[in-house]
Amino acid sequence: MNTFWLWMIAEAAGFLSPYWMTYRQCQKLGGQVRKGEKSTIAIFYKRYDKQVEGDGGEEGTEKRCVLKAYAVFNADQCDGLPAMYCAKLEIEPVEPAGREERLDAFFARVGAELRHQGSEAYYEPILDRITMPPAALFDGYDHYYATLAHELSHWTGHCSRLGRDLKNRFGSESYAAEELVAELSAAILGADLGLPVAHLDHHASYIAHWLKLLKSDDRAMLTAAAKAEEAASLILRLGGRSSAGGEAATADLAQAA
Repeated sequence: MNTFWLWMIAEAAGFLSPYWMTYRQCQKLGGQVRKGEKSTIAIFYKRYDKQVEGDGGEEGTEKRCVLKAYAVFNADQCDGLPAMYCAKLEIEPVEPAGREERLDAFFARVGAELRHQGSEAYYEPILDRITMPPAALFDGYDHYYATLAHELSHWTGHCSRLGRDLKNRFGSESYAAEELVAELSAAILGADLGLPVAHLDHHASYIAHWLKLLKSDDRAMLTAAAKAEEAASLILRLGGRSSAGGEAATADLAQAA
């Protein structure tokens, strides 16, 4: 069970080392689990026979089972381990087409903490960190930039930046509203940064999906668009661009959706 389970975890997280260990095992090997890394569970299961004494004094055998769970980390989540534990498969990544130095420079100037790992893109508010899959996993750099723009839009909502709190406005629908804000913001950024037009079709379908959840609120789109404009403007400012076209892009997207 552990073999298949940890294979799946490693695949999802992008770990290449085949070695897993507990926190203490890592320390005994001279290593240290990096701050902020999340553990996964491994199972220890064992059946054995135990000699027991019956009520009448006779001896017998009783079958027993032991089941324990351990929090383990992949060697790729640790620093300072011996080289043998960190051996990685030599895979030559294939870079997709469409990479642009101006866009790399723009996103670098924004200044968000960014790491490339695994196969999923997400923002962690507690750690204030964005995780992106390697660019080689995307069909093209336009999709990579679009996904990064979406996660950066979530990043703007941190309490140290825009402090975006949608719970009071949308209640239990706040998650859907935040996703709507992030997609609208990413679409505005795509228009301002000159990403391919075909890329905006993806945003339109994504936004339409979230609007189904917000259809009971006829002002949801206006609220989300205003929040998205704030998010996109902040990112554009940090990246060294003006946001003159942002309001027009917001209006066009709202009408299209």
